[in-house]
Amino acid sequence: MKQWKPVLLTFSLFIIIIITIPALLVLPFSSGKETANLDEAKAKQTANKDMDQSMQVAVYRSNDDLIEKLPLEQYVVGVVAGEMPADFEPEALKAQALAARTYIVNQLLVDDSNVPKGADVTDTVAHQVYKNEKELAKLWGADYEWKIKKIKDAVHGTMGKVLTYKDKPITAAFFSTSNGYTENSESYWENELPYLRSVESPWDSKSPKFEDQVVIKTRDFQKKLGVTLPKDGSVGTITGRTEGKRVANVEINGKKFTGREIRDKLNLKSSDFTWSLKGDHIVISTKGFGHGVGMSQYGANGMAEEGKDYKQIVQHYYKDVKITQADTLLKKVTAQR
Repeated sequence: MKQWKPVLLTFSLFIIIIITIPALLVLPFSSGKETANLDEAKAKQTANKDMDQSMQVAVYRSNDDLIEKLPLEQYVVGVVAGEMPADFEPEALKAQALAARTYIVNQLLVDDSNVPKGADVTDTVAHQVYKNEKELAKLWGADYEWKIKKIKDAVHGTMGKVLTYKDKPITAAFFSTSNGYTENSESYWENELPYLRSVESPWDSKSPKFEDQVVIKTRDFQKKLGVTLPKDGSVGTITGRTEGKRVANVEINGKKFTGREIRDKLNLKSSDFTWSLKGDHIVISTKGFGHGVGMSQYGANGMAEEGKDYKQIVQHYYKDVKITQADTLLKKVTAQR
């Protein structure tokens, strides 16, 4: 047995040398930058995971009259699923995720008296449509697995990022389909916001929601608007249009309205409309679907189909904004709670 000891010792030393020498040779030439980048990536991944788990969103579930609390990124998944078709292009879904996350971060920073006590946001169009995974599984059925994975990938691809203007989260407005142009914020709402400017959106013409037509009985039209139509067979005169080519002002037999008022009172899909009197009915044709301010969802998908990435999409629809990490903003939210 003793005669084998020198052989075993020699063999062990040989193995140690084989393992150690390559490591010693490589180590001096390893890039410190690569090591630093790896450490930074790990730290960022940990920070995003911590953010996702620590920041909770309280959602008022309107149908059930209860509050559902969940991690921020999980909430964003539910909003993207509720607001945009899952079969849209991945880059369009990423743009939607970025807008949805920006919206909720902005919402968390304000005191909104329009939500029930204990909630941060509702699950309706008054804020952002949200659906949890149980609801989505029921809604999508056999398509659930691929749809939820696609949406989760889009959310993960933008995790922790928000849109800011002068270091503050923007009002990340979005809507379904434009009439070929988006709208200046002050043309629909009161405030003029520098990043919500009218831009061209030609991709929307492919949307199934681009054109619509409704027929309203004349008596219902008059009742809803509180007007009496003139005897000459006309309906009303459009006296001005917005920069986004929608109706700004209209006059009906001496009574004045904004385009938005007409849209709201008649429940039209857009404030870009034309109308005519046909017998005892008013035929109204519209272009686009939604308020028209901010990002067009079908426009975003059209851009993605042409090869544009989510950064190019959001920077087209939101002027002069930056894509930034939400860490600092979320720390401010935590401090307020």
